[in-house]
This record gives sequence, C-alpha cells and structure tokens, in this order.
Amino acid sequence: MTLIKSISGIRGTIGGTINDNLTPIDAVKFASAYGVWLLKRNANKDKLKVIIGRDARISGKMISSLVSNTLVGLGINVVDLGLSTTPTVEVAVPNEKADGGIIITASHNPKQWNALKVLKEKGEFLNGKDGEEILHIADSDDFAYADVDNLGYYEKKPDYIKKHIAEVLQLPLVNAEAIKKAKFKIVVDAVNSTGGIAIPELLEELGVECVKLYCDPTGHFPHNPEPLAKHLTEISKLVVHEKAHLGIVVDPDVDRLAFVNEDGSMFGEEYTLVACADYVLSKTKGNTVSNLSSSRALRDVTVKHGGTYQASAVGEVNVVELMKKNKAIIGGEGNGGIIYPEIHYGRDALVGVALFLTHLAQTNMSCKELRDSYPSYFMSKNKIELTPNLNVDAILIQMADKYKNEEISTIDGVKIDFEKEWVHLRKSNTEPIIRIYTESNSQKAADDLAIRIIKEIEAIAKQ
Repeated sequence: MTLIKSISGIRGTIGGTINDNLTPIDAVKFASAYGVWLLKRNANKDKLKVIIGRDARISGKMISSLVSNTLVGLGINVVDLGLSTTPTVEVAVPNEKADGGIIITASHNPKQWNALKVLKEKGEFLNGKDGEEILHIADSDDFAYADVDNLGYYEKKPDYIKKHIAEVLQLPLVNAEAIKKAKFKIVVDAVNSTGGIAIPELLEELGVECVKLYCDPTGHFPHNPEPLAKHLTEISKLVVHEKAHLGIVVDPDVDRLAFVNEDGSMFGEEYTLVACADYVLSKTKGNTVSNLSSSRALRDVTVKHGGTYQASAVGEVNVVELMKKNKAIIGGEGNGGIIYPEIHYGRDALVGVALFLTHLAQTNMSCKELRDSYPSYFMSKNKIELTPNLNVDAILIQMADKYKNEEISTIDGVKIDFEKEWVHLRKSNTEPIIRIYTESNSQKAADDLAIRIIKEIEAIAKQ
C-alpha cells in the first residue's frame, strides 16, 4: 500500500493509514492545498470555479464527494461532470471559463488505486514549480476555509461527454462521411470504466457498428486495465469471432488508446500516435514531439513528411511544453496518448479514434495492412520493483558511466541510444518501480537487450 505525491497530483491505494495511502484525510488535505493555491493565484477574483470529473472506479464517488465539498468549504464553486474522462475534463475547463480542474482517476492502475490529477485554467497539467508549491502547502497545513456566508456552490453537468464528442466531430481533419461509408464494425473494450460511455457514443455518431466488451462503467475491471497485449486476449478473440474490422481499447480514464487488427494481432500502442501523426502530417505540414520512451517510428514518419521531431522527458506536461516550443501540430506519448492541439493540449483517446478511423477509411487498407506500412520497431517494456534500500539515482549514474561512449540523454533518467536500438531507464512517477524500456528491430533483440540491462542493474544493486 502506498501514497505517491508528484507535481501532477497524488496517487495511492484506498484504505489504510494516513500519509501512507489515499485515505479520506489525504484526499481532503490535497484538495485543500490545491484550492488554496488557486485562491492565491487568483487573489483579485471574487469567486473561483473548478471542474470535477471521475472515471468509474469503485472509490471514485467517495473521493469526488470529499474533493468537491472541500473546495466548496474553501469558497470555490464546483461544477461536477460526474462520470467523465480525463480529456473531457480538460476540454470543459476552458469551455466553462473555470480556474482549474480535478480529475479523480488513477489512469491505468488497478482498481484499488485512485488519484487526484489537477489542471490549470487552460485545462492543462501543472508544471513542476506549481506542483511543488501545492505539495508544500499540503505539507504545511496552511489552510483557511470560508465562513458560512461565503461557501462555494455545487452544480452537476453530467452531459459533457456529448459536448466533447461534438467538438471532436467538428475538427477539420475528422471526416465523418468517409468513416460512415467505410461501414466499419468495431469491438470496444473499455475495461468497465467511462470509455464504455464515451467511445460507443462517438462511434455511433460516426456511423460505426459497435460491439461492446466490458463497456458497463461499474469500476470492476475484468482484467489489468493497462492496455498491453498480455491483458487483451479476450478482445483479440472477439474481433476475429465477430469478423470485425478492428478493436479499440482504452484505459479507465480514456487518455490512452490501443487498436487490435482484424486478425486479432496488436496494432501496437506505440503505433497509435504514429498512424495518427502520419495522417495529420499528410494533410498539414508541421513538426512532432513524443517522449524519450516512445518509438523511433514517429521520428521516421515525421521526417518522411518533411517535419522535425523532438523528444521530451516523460510526462504529459513535458511533452506539451516541448510541443509548444517546437510548434508541433501533433504529439503525445508512445503509450497510446494522442495530443492534438487543434482541440486541446492533452492526451485524448476520442480524438485519436476519430483521426485514426478517418485515416483508415481514406487509405482503403485493412488495419493490419496499415500497421505493416510503417517502419517496424519492437519494444520491450519491463520494470524492477523498488525496495527501500535501492539507490536508484546511484544506479542510473553508474549505467550512464558504463555506456558513456554511446549517445546518452539524462534529461529524464538515462536513455542510451545504440546504432540500431535503445534503452531508457527511469524511476516511475506513478508507481514504486524502475521502468526499463527497450526498442530494437526484432522482438527478440528488444527482449534480449532488456534482459541484459536488468542483469547489469541487479549486479550494481548487489555491490
């Protein structure tokens, strides 16, 4: 059981003791700190407004109620979207002229986890400086609540997913007519969270026949909610059984997107961004950004279209920052996160679905044929559980020194670029683990590289 505090919010397991888990006290404390930070930031405004939304986790309603009432107690008005998605909340914040937002979701973590992810007035995640300030306020218990005549008000706006879908459909590069003509049949696995509301509604608007798998938003995840191949055996079989054109998989808060080919094989979550970027770049000249743990395939596709590619540190706020600096027209993360600034600067599976299906409809290819048209790289994603006596920073320094003759980046952990492959080692922001990502020109080579690096880390740890 654990509680992880980071610049983007707090994440932890439900139950247990204060400061070690995401207890009601911890939720109220962090919501208070965020509210106080907002009040200081907007000292000249009479009344502030914050948008709240949650995924379908079992603990979501409890945490959302605590957070909402805490903000009301600070004199802040709350607009509650109820069951929603992370990108929907991000869209709603500027649309509602709000001063911030809180998303109650632990993203891809299992059901015992939940989190508070906080946004600024543009519906974007906080930078490091702002996040640190909120954590400092939380640690200092520097809270002052409103008197009875100055409490905030609370209202519900439960239909915001429909508004979000309408904005997606209005994007110039989304061709709903082309998608309707393609007469797609698609299986959707939404892991019994809010993607089970959003994705089928979007597909219905696009004239797609939708076969639902785990689309009931109960919060009882039927399998590990991270959209990796080993967790997606059921949808793979169902796509083939239903003779569907493809499968769509989203994580619990609907900011990650993966596809399943018509033969049941994985399109590869790394290639979600590659395919969407290929389409966008074919229609609009520009640049791209992804993080250091993402596939080289995005760089290859960007160069093919005459653009430039840059890599940021891991974390959505870092990708967004570099996208703005690099004037990127599309970007994101290799975990299936699409960021398309035409709608907002946040990972958005709804946008990804609409762009991908437009692209697929216009190519007249099958899903597998489209995947095979891209440069073929293979990734291996591994992790080492952290123990209290493991000095991660010292290990990373030693690994960088060991490979100092290769191309090294230390802006986020250590990335070692070899001629035909790479490895990225970093401490996770969301789990007590070291992530070890490798990429090479075959799955065996990527796996072998990962095994070699893990053994080297274990040897260093024993010294």
